[in-house]
Amino acid sequence: MPDITMAPDTINLESLKFKQNPLKKSVFLNSVPKSGSHLLRNILRMFIMPEQVYSTQFVQWPTLQQHVGAFDKNRQLLISAHLLYADNSAILANRTHKLMLVRDPYSWVLAQARFFVSDVFSSNFDQIKNGSLTIDDLIALMIFGIYQKSPPMKQQYDLYASAWLATDAYVVRYEDLIENIAALDSSEAKTYFKALLAACGIEMPSDWKARILIGADKKQSPTARDNINDGAAKFDFPDALTDKHRALVDYAAPGLRALLGYS
Repeated sequence: MPDITMAPDTINLESLKFKQNPLKKSVFLNSVPKSGSHLLRNILRMFIMPEQVYSTQFVQWPTLQQHVGAFDKNRQLLISAHLLYADNSAILANRTHKLMLVRDPYSWVLAQARFFVSDVFSSNFDQIKNGSLTIDDLIALMIFGIYQKSPPMKQQYDLYASAWLATDAYVVRYEDLIENIAALDSSEAKTYFKALLAACGIEMPSDWKARILIGADKKQSPTARDNINDGAAKFDFPDALTDKHRALVDYAAPGLRALLGYS
């Protein structure tokens, strides 16, 4: 597994400034990596007692057996994960409120590429960081995978997201989350976050906006784009995928964006 270097946040201390009601049932937040996982996790933590936040930031398949206890029916926890859909993970998650966080594959490709060349990510293919690849090469590797080192985009979405859609998971799209954070004073944002919290078994408190502002602060997310030492400076990253790259995403994973509600 790759090494990810992250600084600690202060969300636990911040959440103690607010009255917290205990969870009555665990919340399982699963996500495709680089889909805004820390952002949503931090927002939810502002509505949950720190002692009910599972200490491991993201439970993953290779280490699942070490974390089975987090899913004990006698415990009520916020469990964050990048967990493949399989028999064991499905059985464990059935004891929880399930949230499935996804991101538009067009946006994900660029976010994944930036993360791979950042200074917080270290792996057995660090040679891609030295700037010898073109941006087209790097984007192609994110879409089609790195042979015997990193799975292709479709496989990641299949197992981290698409298969979970067959369950009763509440789907959260990263883009919707960002849009409503930016419009907290709107009635639409209130409706959005009330539904999101309800999916976690949490009743929206009157101070919900203050909590979300703290949880959504980029300073609290160690892997946010603004907080990683930008190895991406060696690459001429576009603001959005070109038509060519979007066509490659559609070829590599036909129907994926429609399944997730993006077209």
